[in-house]
Amino acid sequence: MSEAARILLVDDQPANLAVLRGVLEREGYQVSLAPSGQVALRNVARLQPDLVLLDITMPEMDGYQVCRRLKADPITADIPVVFITARDLKEDVVRGFAVGGVDYITKPFREDEVLARTRTHVRLYRLATELKNKNEELQREIDQRQKLSGRLSRIAETETQRWGLEGLVGKSPTIEKIFREIRLMQENAATSVLIGGESGTGKELIARAIHFGGSRKDGPFVPVNCAAMPSELIESLLFGHEKGAFTGAEQSREGYFEMAHEGTLFLDEMGEMPFELQAILLRVLEDGQVWRVGAKEGRRVDVRVLAATNIDLQEQIQRGAFRQDLYYRIARFTVTAPPLRQRPEDIPLLANHFLHLFAQEMGREMPALGDDVLAHLQAYAFPGNVRELKNIIERALIESGGGTITVQHVHFQAAQRPTQLPTMPTTSDDQSRLPLDIDEAIACAERWVVQRALAESDGNVSAATRLLNTNRNRIYRILGQQKKDQPT
Repeated sequence: MSEAARILLVDDQPANLAVLRGVLEREGYQVSLAPSGQVALRNVARLQPDLVLLDITMPEMDGYQVCRRLKADPITADIPVVFITARDLKEDVVRGFAVGGVDYITKPFREDEVLARTRTHVRLYRLATELKNKNEELQREIDQRQKLSGRLSRIAETETQRWGLEGLVGKSPTIEKIFREIRLMQENAATSVLIGGESGTGKELIARAIHFGGSRKDGPFVPVNCAAMPSELIESLLFGHEKGAFTGAEQSREGYFEMAHEGTLFLDEMGEMPFELQAILLRVLEDGQVWRVGAKEGRRVDVRVLAATNIDLQEQIQRGAFRQDLYYRIARFTVTAPPLRQRPEDIPLLANHFLHLFAQEMGREMPALGDDVLAHLQAYAFPGNVRELKNIIERALIESGGGTITVQHVHFQAAQRPTQLPTMPTTSDDQSRLPLDIDEAIACAERWVVQRALAESDGNVSAATRLLNTNRNRIYRILGQQKKDQPT
């Protein structure tokens, strides 16, 4: 127990109080005494005990009357009451439960019985209190979600215009393939899609592009991070709950599935979903009905599910952490967002794209990127992918003060600086991206040589040209940057 539980003993017999106090304090409980029901009622709100042990037979006010008063006060209504009785009569027990008691202990006391019942009801009370607090947080979050539900589509659409298909900037074969797949999924609005890829590669951007480019664009787009939801509340968050379904459920609430009706539900970090919840999700996907927690009947929903993961779900299936049948239901179509290191020719386009957006936000003219900056960026592995590039450009714009951005304004992660030499790609790196002919193979090798020279030159293009005995135009051409007018 992280904090000693507080017990209030109510009995008009000092001997009984002394015996019970000794038993409970030896067990580590904090014990308070009340010699009458009136004293107990005056002090209980201040003491906020985890349990009340209440004698039935007392002068002026018996235990039943005290219990009724406790249960009538919202401040003390949830505190469990265990009656103490000298008579183990059925009618006394029934009456005790009728006024709100949860258990009873008979005199003379048996230490093991007192401790067993005390432990049980203290644990139940603390669990119920914790659950109530979390459910209040849940209700506040759902209230906020409901307030925003009417604006979700507009907000998401604005974000899509900013970071959506326009954010998926590039002309590389890899990104062109992604564009084709997105358009295909826009035309098939009922198909669930699994989007894979490393963190920061733009999986949510792909999901938003699929939604807002398809027939469901007028419906809500509801993004949900499976890893960020408390495991004990995830079912209620996804599927909703009915009033009274659990402690703290003071009114019925719709879940994310109902919020996404006639639109799209985006389940990010799908691989983090608890295994026991996966069967429920599979059932919803198969029959199109959600069952709120505590509901007696289902509610039909029309929702397209797009899921994303940065972990290998096939490996999770082998480990028994992910259901194979759910995988096949979700992955009816798969899209893989490529890491930025696999499309370095897109880095200049992305860098200028982000620079334009951030300059607009800051109310500045878009500054020029120094000639060495783009080559410096292309020589970097970008473990954080497009998200990292975006952050680097934003910081560079701030540091430059609106002037030309130079290499000094570009900051990489210390452990991943461009001085780490790139390695020649092999067939084991990515089977799907092997060159299809000799020309593409030569281009791949040229790019590797240039990137290695830039890494050894710390991104200095002039130094790299001397190492390779070539000119700047050729370096820019090899890296996908057309600079025909640059001096040699």
